[in-house]
Amino acid sequence: MRAISLDAPQKFRALDLPEPAAPSRGEALVRIHRIGICGTDYGGYLGKMPFFSYPRIPGHELGVEVLAVGEGVTNVAPGDRCSVEPYINCQQCYSCRRGHTNCCEFHKTIGVMCDGGMCERYLIPARKLHVSRSLSYEQLALVETLAIGCHAINRGAPRAGEHVLIIGAGPIGLSALEFSKLSGARTIVMDTNPARLTFVREKMGVADTIQLTPGAEADALAQLSAITNGQLSDIVVDATGSNKSMGAALAYCAFAGRLVFVGITQAEVSFLHAPIMHRREVTIMASRNALAPDFTRIIAHIEAGDIDTRPWITHHAKFDDMIEAFPSWLKPETGVIKAVVEMT
Repeated sequence: MRAISLDAPQKFRALDLPEPAAPSRGEALVRIHRIGICGTDYGGYLGKMPFFSYPRIPGHELGVEVLAVGEGVTNVAPGDRCSVEPYINCQQCYSCRRGHTNCCEFHKTIGVMCDGGMCERYLIPARKLHVSRSLSYEQLALVETLAIGCHAINRGAPRAGEHVLIIGAGPIGLSALEFSKLSGARTIVMDTNPARLTFVREKMGVADTIQLTPGAEADALAQLSAITNGQLSDIVVDATGSNKSMGAALAYCAFAGRLVFVGITQAEVSFLHAPIMHRREVTIMASRNALAPDFTRIIAHIEAGDIDTRPWITHHAKFDDMIEAFPSWLKPETGVIKAVVEMT
């Protein structure tokens, strides 16, 4: 069975692995059709992802076909097309018992803390599969990325008429944008890259964008103030993964605003407490992974046409060409929004 391992930062290797065993009770054997590449994969490749360990078979944004199921599995059947919820949780810890399966105390994301789906066939707990009768494998591979943004927006809980500022127009910021729009809030996107802001306006239908120039944060703040009638943003979602951006994001929050960190950094995040956080009584939240109902909701939205996945996928590679193509996807000039690997 073909597979690809990331043995160390910037060191992929093609593998020939034994076939998976027959599925045990509660498991499903799936054939991988499409693999989305995300910021976690890029971070793992560069050695910058804090939860990544080596060697590792990556791949957690997956569109799959069920081949066989083990005893007791009723939610999927052979032939079903599914998206994969890649967050393996213990179901027993305090977090899981309260429904916070996304931050299980013993959490493992496939392709990050344990081997993932950059292979032809894969065994997975069947409860982590979400069926669609109509979506393509490519669309199903996008569901996990969208789920990250969905959960982040759920954390901020915007209401119609509020302002949501999304900082960072990469895939995670764009996924948050989709659900900010669905909430009825007025969405504003900030980024340093003018090409990405053009994409947001022309492909995602969001008119309000702010180009942030490093060192000119005061100008960005003035632009946000003008858009929001001096109120600033009720919800700010920072999807950059930059500790400097995350610290500066507080200044864009309205009085009694909410700040959601969905990007990940290993560095210290610092900000002034009394002048902004305390004075404005800002609520700061982390957003990690997503929940099973998010996957169900996203599939329904794509099926209904509420979310158009066509602008998302800008680059493709066949499985056998992935190792050669991968480094180019890290270059801003290639214009990658989402790259997808085609297994079949």
